[in-house]
Amino acid sequence: MTNICTKVTVRKRPIKNGQLSLYLDFYPPVRHPKTGRLTRREYLGIYIYANPTEKFEAEFNKTMLRNAELIKCKRTEAIINEEFGFLDRNRGKESFLEYFRSKMADDDNFRNWNVAYKHFEKYCSGSCTFDDLTVEYCQGFLTYMLSLTTHNRTKMMASTANNNLNKLKCVLRQAYEERRIKDNIATRLKHAKEANTRREFLTLEEVKMLANTPCEKPVVKSAALFSCLTGLRISDIIRLQWENIIRGADGGWCMHIVTKKTRTEAVLPLSDEALALCGERSTGQVFKGMTQALLPLYLKDWIRSAGITKHITFHCFRHCIFSYSLKIRNLQALFF
Repeated sequence: MTNICTKVTVRKRPIKNGQLSLYLDFYPPVRHPKTGRLTRREYLGIYIYANPTEKFEAEFNKTMLRNAELIKCKRTEAIINEEFGFLDRNRGKESFLEYFRSKMADDDNFRNWNVAYKHFEKYCSGSCTFDDLTVEYCQGFLTYMLSLTTHNRTKMMASTANNNLNKLKCVLRQAYEERRIKDNIATRLKHAKEANTRREFLTLEEVKMLANTPCEKPVVKSAALFSCLTGLRISDIIRLQWENIIRGADGGWCMHIVTKKTRTEAVLPLSDEALALCGERSTGQVFKGMTQALLPLYLKDWIRSAGITKHITFHCFRHCIFSYSLKIRNLQALFF
């Protein structure tokens, strides 16, 4: 490859006021990563005295020439590795916030990503370039989140802050892989220590109470009870298609899925009760209209209406110890 043979030389160009401007000369020329044009020069913005007469002027020249030689060594290494980002001085000034927004996950997780993005946007006061990114700056994002007061007038939980930090780390890793940042910052960010919290769960009697309680949004109720019976995450329930529900070898119904979080492929049996929650067979999405955005709007009110005072999230449904075996009669009659 010709770039490996490119020679880098420090040269001087006379300018006004008795000074010399230092620049690097590349031969053969290298290609600019943004314009695609071949270039032979990179001006360093370093100036020395053309004819030093004082000792301090000579010492100054020596220091500046040494700095230029250090840059030359870095450029030589970069050319060998075919990394030419140093020629695009404007790249570091590009908006990291816009890049973050463009890398948000697909619609299933958009809300979670958007929450993390909004927090980071407030942290950086609406402006952050790639040049602004350092380990200290990004670690400060976690400190900032832990200082926030939530709508419940409590501090943000460490687990929530860590989840938001993980979104930032994911984007930082992509930026590093695309050579938009020089350092793999994500690997050096530390999580907050999480307290051992008591995880709530639903008893069989409580699930029966929910099954007998109407929900303003019936699809939320159906999806929640379906999670109890199958152990599926909300992301997988949202993605579940009628084409994934098939007859098994024994003649019973099952679902063929690839889990979103772990990318695990599985064929899981479906009980008659779970199948009843899916409603009349159709095409496309099984739980039509179900999205993550519906949960904060309807889930809590439905649970309270059932007389349950525990702090129950959708995640609690999939951890019911009676998944796959719950038997509730006439579930279809309880939806409305």
